[in-house]
Amino acid sequence: MNARTFLLTLLSTATLLAASHAAAQQRPIRLIVPYAAGGPIDVTARVLAERVKDSLGTVIIDNKPGAGGNIGADAVAKAAPDGLTIGIAATATNAVNPWLYAKMPFNAATDFAPVTQMVRVPNVLVMNAETAQRLKIDTLADLIAYAKAHPAKLNYGSGGNGSAGHLAGELFKKEAGIFAVHIPYNGGNPAQLALLSGQVDFNFDNLATAAPNIRSGKLKAIAVTTAQRSSALPEVPTVAATLKGFSIDTWWGLVAPAGTPPEVVAKLNHAFVAALDSPDTKTRFASLLAEPVASTPEQFGAFMKSELAKYEKVVKATGAKVD
Repeated sequence: MNARTFLLTLLSTATLLAASHAAAQQRPIRLIVPYAAGGPIDVTARVLAERVKDSLGTVIIDNKPGAGGNIGADAVAKAAPDGLTIGIAATATNAVNPWLYAKMPFNAATDFAPVTQMVRVPNVLVMNAETAQRLKIDTLADLIAYAKAHPAKLNYGSGGNGSAGHLAGELFKKEAGIFAVHIPYNGGNPAQLALLSGQVDFNFDNLATAAPNIRSGKLKAIAVTTAQRSSALPEVPTVAATLKGFSIDTWWGLVAPAGTPPEVVAKLNHAFVAALDSPDTKTRFASLLAEPVASTPEQFGAFMKSELAKYEKVVKATGAKVD
């Protein structure tokens, strides 16, 4: 091989390697959402995926619903830690389910590398507006007084045993010293339909889902479950104003598989935090009554650890269990 041929071969090899590296860099990121398309978590994930495409390239949303979010979360936990698969960690998957399910396919405390929290959404105690009017219930104190005067006459719906609505309802009963029959449905939408049709008396729902029916007057917002009033419903008091210390809200964020290199996590964090802080994202999230919450990986990791500990007590106090 003469010098010219050698040089051409070397240049050709370098070109191929560069092209291969560029192709690898352009491989799309898969963002696993452990819930069905169309819900608030899915919508916010798609908003952010669109916002980070200039810095990270294409981000494909992969919906993997089932088993209370465990199927999708497990897919994230078992993915290669190369930054090309990330996913949503939520209240259910990373704080509630570990205490709710007898067997978990992943370890919520050790199988994920936190990237950033995304969102916080207040939960709200809502009643069918006609039911509230008929029973003369206008405040949380009215609801508690009615329940005490009419034992076992009230019922409430939730998206299923161990769902956020179920846990909030059972904690509310315990703290208020009342009894109401729990009616589990197969998901949040059927539970809301049951409330709207008057089959159940009250629900604990996330504000993003309940808001359209609150605005239309079909549902009456009795109280929010966050420690402070929600800016989206400033006129609605907190449950804590009547039951001191009561606080349950819904959150979700981004995680990668454990073992993802710190520099990769840092790159993901930088891109998604910038997306969360953008005015466009804040406007889009506000329409869902969801508050963007950007954080460092360390902050989100500490937050998830504290939530895991909190819900251990909540789940055990309710006695809820899924085999």
